[in-house]
Amino acid sequence: MKRIVFLGCENSHADSFIRFIQTKEEYKDVEILGVYSDEREAAEKLREKFGVPVMEDYADAVGSVDGVIITARHGDNHYKYAKPYIKSGVPMFIDKPITISEDEAIAFMRALKENGIRVSGGSSIKHADAVMLLRKERENEVGGKTLSGFAQAPLSIYPEYGGFYFYAQHLVEMICEAFGRFPLAVTAKQNGKQIHVLFHYEGYDCVGLYSSECWHYHVSRVAVDALQSCPIPDLTNCFVREFDEYYKLLCGAAQKLTYEEFASPVFIMNAIERSLQSGKTEEVRKFTI
Repeated sequence: MKRIVFLGCENSHADSFIRFIQTKEEYKDVEILGVYSDEREAAEKLREKFGVPVMEDYADAVGSVDGVIITARHGDNHYKYAKPYIKSGVPMFIDKPITISEDEAIAFMRALKENGIRVSGGSSIKHADAVMLLRKERENEVGGKTLSGFAQAPLSIYPEYGGFYFYAQHLVEMICEAFGRFPLAVTAKQNGKQIHVLFHYEGYDCVGLYSSECWHYHVSRVAVDALQSCPIPDLTNCFVREFDEYYKLLCGAAQKLTYEEFASPVFIMNAIERSLQSGKTEEVRKFTI
């Protein structure tokens, strides 16, 4: 059996992943040793719904598990929950936002790398068919070179869960996955309940639209002789693919992204926030793990 725990289980990822484990034949070798949240009610709801044990402390399972799934709503809790398990070297799933602080992202990823921890997670939307299609078309220059791109995603701001960072990684990773993990700079402007972001790449820009009033996802690519516009109507497959990627880590697979690629959304989100405050174009901080 592959023994795992859920740490920080306030969002829908915990419900979905536990349901997959309990109902899908391909995951019958996964055992949930416990769930934990600083918000005790969230853990208790999972016990009532799925019959899973509730842990008294997030470090209670150190030395007893084969993997850790961290799904806290507040990104500042992710590194905290991971720390007791890092020396054990077990693979980890880390939900979005991976963390909020740039310096903490570097320390977090270096700790994982130094201890051989394979990692997956971030935004589930990067697993959408539309996003993966546009990535392939950009890489293969379908219709010629890329001239621009566009992504639309909801923005949900909860001060108690990190404000802007709580939901911002979805749009950022749609752009990252389709057009490249490392934009050079960003320019952001808020107008009412909408935020527009220009993601500046070498040779072209992509436009991002955050909206607090439109709860739809969309991604597009413009090339010399092609325009591919892709709505994302159903997120169900995103969760399935996201969990399956982590399950493969439990089975010994290599992680898909480098530590720098995995952490890149943290640095892009920070640049967006700086641009909103300064009213200027802000460079995305360069870093190495």
